[in-house]
Amino acid sequence: MIPVAKIDEVPNFGKKVVSVSGREILLVNIKGAVFACENECPHQGTPLTAAIVKDGYIACPRHGYRFSLANGRCTDHPEFTLKTFPVQISGDDILIDPA
Repeated sequence: MIPVAKIDEVPNFGKKVVSVSGREILLVNIKGAVFACENECPHQGTPLTAAIVKDGYIACPRHGYRFSLANGRCTDHPEFTLKTFPVQISGDDILIDPA
């Protein structure tokens, strides 16, 4: 696990892009639960910074594909899976496992 941001840098229902080993990772805070996923829709590569987050899902702003923030699954299009990363909070640090 490596520190990538401070918890106060990702406000409630907010997002923040961090770069880890040359890869853009999107952090999402939902009521204090922080999720980490790749910042690119696996369908056509659209950045997810403008995505809508609701009910534990992130929806691509381009075509609306919805991915679970917990496991990256897309129920409507199971052939696409969003890469997610384990997250841990330590004090005020957000740590992820980028492997």
